[in-house]
Amino acid sequence: MKYVLILGGVISGIGKGVIASSTGLLLKTLGLRVTAIKIDPYVNVDAGTMNPIEHGEVFVLNDGAEVDLDLGNYERFLDITLTRDNNITSGKLFQSVIEKERRGDFLGQNVQNMPHVTDTIQNWVERVAKIPVDQSGQEPDICIIELGGTIGDFDSSLYIEALRQFQHRVGRENFVVVQVSLVPVLGVVGEQKSKPTQATVRQLRGLGLKPDLIACRCSQALDPRVKAKVSTYCHVALEQVLSVQDVSSTYKIPLLLKEQGVLNYLRKRLQLDTLHISPRYFETGEALFRDWKALTETHASLKKTVTIALVGKYTFLQDAYLSVTQALEHASIACERKLTIKWVEAANLELETKESNSGKYHEAWEDIFTAQGILVPGGFGHRGTEGKIAVVKWARENKIPYLGICLGLQVAVIEFARNVCGLKGANSEELDPETNHKVVIYMPEVSRTHLGGTMRLGLRPTKFQDGSESWSKIHKYYESDERTLITARKFLDIHKENRINGTTENGIKYNTRITSNGIRVFGNGTTQMALNGNHHHHLFTEDFVISSTTATETSIKPMENVYSSKTVIEERHRHRYEVNPEIVERLEAQGLMFVGRDETGNRMEILELKDHPFFVAVQYHPEYLSRPLKPVPTFFGFIQASAAFQGYQKLIPCHYESTFNS
Repeated sequence: MKYVLILGGVISGIGKGVIASSTGLLLKTLGLRVTAIKIDPYVNVDAGTMNPIEHGEVFVLNDGAEVDLDLGNYERFLDITLTRDNNITSGKLFQSVIEKERRGDFLGQNVQNMPHVTDTIQNWVERVAKIPVDQSGQEPDICIIELGGTIGDFDSSLYIEALRQFQHRVGRENFVVVQVSLVPVLGVVGEQKSKPTQATVRQLRGLGLKPDLIACRCSQALDPRVKAKVSTYCHVALEQVLSVQDVSSTYKIPLLLKEQGVLNYLRKRLQLDTLHISPRYFETGEALFRDWKALTETHASLKKTVTIALVGKYTFLQDAYLSVTQALEHASIACERKLTIKWVEAANLELETKESNSGKYHEAWEDIFTAQGILVPGGFGHRGTEGKIAVVKWARENKIPYLGICLGLQVAVIEFARNVCGLKGANSEELDPETNHKVVIYMPEVSRTHLGGTMRLGLRPTKFQDGSESWSKIHKYYESDERTLITARKFLDIHKENRINGTTENGIKYNTRITSNGIRVFGNGTTQMALNGNHHHHLFTEDFVISSTTATETSIKPMENVYSSKTVIEERHRHRYEVNPEIVERLEAQGLMFVGRDETGNRMEILELKDHPFFVAVQYHPEYLSRPLKPVPTFFGFIQASAAFQGYQKLIPCHYESTFNS
């Protein structure tokens, strides 16, 4: 196993995540299997309860882990699927050590930061680095490790020491250190200054780690004289000093690094040529590089634009919606459109803002009126929700493409209930507990006293409703998406629960028979069988599903008779509220159709408005699964509809207040 450690100096937020992802992508173009680990020194167990305005978005993984946004960068760039253990936090680390101490695993020793905590860090990295993260199911060749924060932070000292020891454990030929540092330009002098980089490299060397590559972040390409100075004073060769200047798109960073010989250096330093790479993987890597280069060229040459109004409550920090903006960009490139995002603070759309600051109010609505599409992303809390509801009304009445995500679905339901169904004061239980019409309610299984890790999280199945294929636009987009072709066979608890009852003897005999015929057997999340009793089991093959109550020959039916593989999708969730099932029939009677529901059929996942160019809202978060080369159907459909929309040029709104009429 080879390891590449990425850490930063001078300031935080310098772009370590993008450089880590780009380095991993380059290594993947060699045909190598790459994984990634993010270390966050904060004591929080996960990122789930952090303020998006301060920390950025919370990214959710398949297993339901709420993690740092950099893991989203890894998954998007490397097209891999990570787990909760790929994100190490001090909260998780101390929790693990204390649990071991309580069990007596340390055999009465005096438990200390060194060696017990530092050893735990090293063991964690070594264990997680071997976990398969791609469809090959094979152990990765290289692990990218990113250490959050800045060199010299007190919180990261334990991790620096652990990684200092780790380089000797795995051997110099298997361990590379990349230090990302800032090269600022002082306005008074107007020249690039290398002293901050010299200081942070000196500090890192004093802690026992020597940088092999120094990535200099700068606004313009690194001046050759400054590069020579960094090389001289930081004790590295010129080829080990990289210029990572600001570029028009993060997609160009891998190409920028490759042009400076990063791959050639890593091949020599890590002895990558000694790894036995399958010709098939090598060809895949070459194809990946060609596709990525074509992506950057396409992105740079786009002329036609598409303008999207993103209406949120955390717009002060755009990283709070990083996955959303990335998904919009992926879809825009696929539609050959240059993306323009108008950031609209939801609270500025409300009448209270007009009274206190009419300039912000009119400016916000002007952005809405001139947008080709409107997107309302997820969020929590009361602030700005009335503005979002007003925007939904505008999009619905004026046939403007609309996409709602999580809270965006909930405000769409509230608006429709108020203004179409006549339920005056309809609201969410979160926003107005006293309302007579609770159209959005708490999910019964969600804790109301604890926030961390208590929501509906992770990868969940959604089934399109029968009949929706004849008219639903979003159904058609998913139907043409390659991911839906295999989804149905991956889920056990879909469409309905099936019971298989019988004696142990008959069960074992039947199990043997179907196994000998190549039929895969699943049961309650494992590959073990227990056909007797009242356990729920589902037996799937590529073409058949056992769905009757007895294990007999006649119980095997073609899967297509149960459901089409194209009607089931899998998406990642992060929410604690749901549409009230009691109101669904009334909403659908007026044309707001819930075309997608969960595996039980009782939880609403996708809504769509009939007779509208594109009015779709989803309870899950499709943005988490978007990739630069594989845009998700939800965003692709939204951008395609928005790019075709020209009606806003004919709309001349005379009274902003009309959007608030109930």
